[in-house]
Amino acid sequence: MMKLRRSSFVFSAILSFSLPLALPFPASFASSLPTPVRPQPLQQMPQGPSQQTQAASQSAPLPLVNKQIFTLPSYKTVAGQEIRDVRIGYETYGKLNDTGDNAIFVAHFYSGTSHAAGKYKESDAAPGYWDSIIGPGKAIDTDKFFVISADTLVNINVKDPMVTTTGPASIDPATGKPYGMRFPVVSMRDSVRVHKQLLDKLGVHQLAAAVGASGGSIQAMEWAALYPDFVKRVVHVIGPGFEISPYVIALLDVWSLPVRLDPKWKQGDYYGSGDPDDGVAEALKIVTVQTRHWDWAQATFGYAPADPDKLPGAAMGNRFKIESALEAGARARAKVADGNSIIYMSKANQLYRLSDEEVKGIKAKILFIPSYSDLVFPPKLSMEALQRFKKQGGQGMLYLLQGPGGHLEGVLNLDKAAGVISRFLATP
Repeated sequence: MMKLRRSSFVFSAILSFSLPLALPFPASFASSLPTPVRPQPLQQMPQGPSQQTQAASQSAPLPLVNKQIFTLPSYKTVAGQEIRDVRIGYETYGKLNDTGDNAIFVAHFYSGTSHAAGKYKESDAAPGYWDSIIGPGKAIDTDKFFVISADTLVNINVKDPMVTTTGPASIDPATGKPYGMRFPVVSMRDSVRVHKQLLDKLGVHQLAAAVGASGGSIQAMEWAALYPDFVKRVVHVIGPGFEISPYVIALLDVWSLPVRLDPKWKQGDYYGSGDPDDGVAEALKIVTVQTRHWDWAQATFGYAPADPDKLPGAAMGNRFKIESALEAGARARAKVADGNSIIYMSKANQLYRLSDEEVKGIKAKILFIPSYSDLVFPPKLSMEALQRFKKQGGQGMLYLLQGPGGHLEGVLNLDKAAGVISRFLATP
């Protein structure tokens, strides 16, 4: 879920989905949620900015961010395959305390990067995607917490100079050529295991929280399942719960299909001979459409033509504004994205499924934050996961984001939940 600037992200990450549910929470469900993060009835949810959001907007910005690189000489995947010369990029905000237990890990989404907050240069057009909730005095307060965010394995934004990842576009030390489709299959759990070694190197002894949206929420839950004594809390934003649904497995296959159909893909052996940019652009366009919502499309574009002088009904080549906007955004994103990495990232997300024993073993408290208008991971999934977790003895709560942004509501507008997140992080 690129050199992630909020402005460029909004276009390509026009990736969000949401389904305005007509039914409120069942009374029995809402009453089972502990305070202070009880979900409010839908009709009473705040529409304006919270006090936390207003305070954050007045807080001092983060210092300029320094992108760093973590390396491993070798890593063995969950499936038992060795990857040599592993490199991932990461950035940190705030300071680790002497006991090493004030750290928060922020995991990025499907098409995202580790640039969660701040700017690399004063001249950057926009800060990282969650700058509204990460920083001094904000929901994830860098005066209190040491925040780490890292690029995943097979990050799709290989051509972004601020991204460091290891994947199919990397050089295979055994051949001196890019791996292509010979790169081992990796899951989101593999990225978490690599990131754990990064945190060990940084001196982190405990995570106050693992936080993430969409594919990042999957990683956050993997953190809690893999390292139950290491992770105190999970903030699971616009996520699937404890497993990916078969429907989304199919969606992920569709997202990568245009890459595989591009003649330039050549079964993944295209490096040095011309990238499958058309397929990549079409893939990102599909992701965008399926991760947004019809209310967003109506409010943002309506039926406006791309060119007022070229009405869509006058000629086949004349387009609606929404068509041209999605095309332009996808083409821009394709400049930093890698086709094979889209295929691998889709597979990594498809493989997410925690066992009953793993769910029972989670000791962290979990805050679920679904989006009311999400069409990919609708609120029902978070509700069911919370009920499952509580039945198995876990401690969890849920806060529902309102808005027409669909899936991306939890990326672009998470400041609506700033106060909830802040209170959750303060719970013992």
